[in-house]
Amino acid sequence: MSQQHPQDFPSYADGPQQPAQQQPPAPPQPVANGNGNRVAATAARTQTWWNETLHKLSLHARVTLLAAVAVGLAVAIVSVAAYITVRQQMYQNLDNSLTQRAVQAAQKGVLTNLTILQNVPSDALGLSDIRVGVLGADGEQYGAAHSPLPPMGSDELQIARSQGDQASVRTVGVRSTSTHFRVVAVPARFCPVDTRCDLEPDFLQPGALVVAQSLGPIDQTLHNLGIVLWAFGLIGVIGAALAGNAVARSGLRPLARLTGAAEHVAATEDLKPIPVTGTDEISRLAMAFNAMLGALAQSRDRQRRLVGDAGHELRTPLTSVRTNLDLLAQADKRGGLRPEDRQQLLDDVRAQMDELTQLIGDLTELARDTPQVRNAELIELSNVVQDAVIKVRRRAPGLEWDVQLTPFPVWGDERLLGRAVMNLLDNAAKYSVPDGAEQRSDGEPVGHVTVRLLDGVLTVTDSGPGIAEADLPHVFDRFYRSSEARSRPGSGLGLAIVKHAAEQHGGMIYARNAPGAGAQFTLWLPHAATQTR
Repeated sequence: MSQQHPQDFPSYADGPQQPAQQQPPAPPQPVANGNGNRVAATAARTQTWWNETLHKLSLHARVTLLAAVAVGLAVAIVSVAAYITVRQQMYQNLDNSLTQRAVQAAQKGVLTNLTILQNVPSDALGLSDIRVGVLGADGEQYGAAHSPLPPMGSDELQIARSQGDQASVRTVGVRSTSTHFRVVAVPARFCPVDTRCDLEPDFLQPGALVVAQSLGPIDQTLHNLGIVLWAFGLIGVIGAALAGNAVARSGLRPLARLTGAAEHVAATEDLKPIPVTGTDEISRLAMAFNAMLGALAQSRDRQRRLVGDAGHELRTPLTSVRTNLDLLAQADKRGGLRPEDRQQLLDDVRAQMDELTQLIGDLTELARDTPQVRNAELIELSNVVQDAVIKVRRRAPGLEWDVQLTPFPVWGDERLLGRAVMNLLDNAAKYSVPDGAEQRSDGEPVGHVTVRLLDGVLTVTDSGPGIAEADLPHVFDRFYRSSEARSRPGSGLGLAIVKHAAEQHGGMIYARNAPGAGAQFTLWLPHAATQTR
């Protein structure tokens, strides 16, 4: 029988194989900086391309892609884990079976008796599915009759020479058949040919019993398992993409309605709210959108009312100025007016121009439809009130002023607060003087105004007739003037500016009739320590 040497079979062992002679490791070569820069540049370009691609996708497509990728990764991880687990388990079962059969055969001595092994076919020994051979310590190989030798190499030779308790297990590929085998070698003492070792035990020689079984059935099973896992994984990814598409379509439907409503508002300027159903995040977004539409509608209504009221109020002084100028021009054509009449007419025109200037200033202030004061600064409210009292007192010398102020710092716009306080004081001075009253010759005041500032509460009380109960809810409306106030100068915007200033500074203003006196206005502003800048 021909002999084969261990070098005839290439080995693909599970563990790392130690070569007969190891070459010294080569020194590590330095990596060129250019290669690292190219890799970094390639990674940066790839990331940029990916970000640009994602930004070009719609939210619907992103949700679908995310669902497909997430399920695909999950299926891939589970499939790889299942494949590796099944593979390891099948190999472990095969190894245990081969090792057990080899150990039992070595102990019984049937397969290690070369006379029986080489003369009896392997089928008769119940070894039709495996290859059996004996490897001597000197490298000699012996196989069963009419059966190819199992792959034998250095690992099996080491087992034969060591005669220890360990067995070797490895996977070996045979070039001639392109088949992989699982090879197990256990230490054994074999009986040479034509020797009665049962009578002469000293003739037993050290060696190894080598058994090998083809991995074809296991590889085929693993191949089929891989196909099944890939098929189910592909089905799972497709199903996840379809489910993600359905979820995205259903979940983004309210967002599509919201987008359509926004486009409708932009195209038609129709600020009608959209219907809201549910309590999820998109429903909250729709409610916030409706709140924004409501605020825009209110702002537009205020602007329309302001423009309409301003046009109505500007028409009267402009008409009066035009009438006086026409009268002056006609009089000049006829020879002119008397000096005193001409002066009276010019004084009337100047008064109307002053009224028109004041009205335009008030309209400009109210047209600033901002929710809060911008560029606020720390100011002392008592100083603002004191300056306003000094200015109004000069314009109303016939009034008695009772002023008591305590320091109170606030964050705000000094100009706007000064104008609001000035309007309150002007209003009190105007109504504290009776109609047609002049400064008395004896020096006694014709009216009385009380001003108090305590803990951020400014109270202004006049000595006039007070406010009618029907007019109290409307005194802070724009251009509102009661029937009693129409005979007095003013545009009806002074108190509206006071309310506007109070709201912008986080405060409030209200009016009432003081007991035993006239009208009383109360302005409250928060302390600077409690305000946010």
